[in-house]
Amino acid sequence: ITGMLKPLSGKIFFDNKDITDLPPYKIINLGISFVPEDRKLFTNCTVRENLILGSYILRERNRIKEQLEMVYQIFPRLKERENQLSATLSGGEQRMLAIARALMSRPKLLILDEPSQGLSPKMAMEVFKTLKKLREEYSICILFAEQNVYGALNLADHAYVIETGRVTFHGKGSELLKDGYIREAFLGI
Repeated sequence: ITGMLKPLSGKIFFDNKDITDLPPYKIINLGISFVPEDRKLFTNCTVRENLILGSYILRERNRIKEQLEMVYQIFPRLKERENQLSATLSGGEQRMLAIARALMSRPKLLILDEPSQGLSPKMAMEVFKTLKKLREEYSICILFAEQNVYGALNLADHAYVIETGRVTFHGKGSELLKDGYIREAFLGI
């Protein structure tokens, strides 16, 4: 979807446009942002500098300022640490920064790879709460891959359970949470 890998077959459409062969920079301009599993922060840059780098498609200073204010409202801890090098942040703060940087481009679709990986259970729940807020209050569509089944299904409007490369279940996240097999196999209940 992000243009970093080409599909072996089929087409990818976004907003009724075929984006299959577009390079990543054009896909970002259409409103798709990606947060990789390993965050990919600029560790020698401050929190604020990382955020500004995420806004490079917004050309106008006023729009950049608006996005910074929005991001700092969502992640007040980043505002407190805006002059701190990103390498010195905790794992949870780095995850917040990676998400915040992706938000700086004003995406319609936010794609995340394993947003809770490596985080404490408390911080993972905070990330899921933030993603829910982005969906509900800012109308950002969120697509993510996640191994934290409980957190993922609680957040997802629609979910796909993939086992050994095949879709084995799909449906509303809330309904899948009630499924006996999923509760036993993935949640240990």
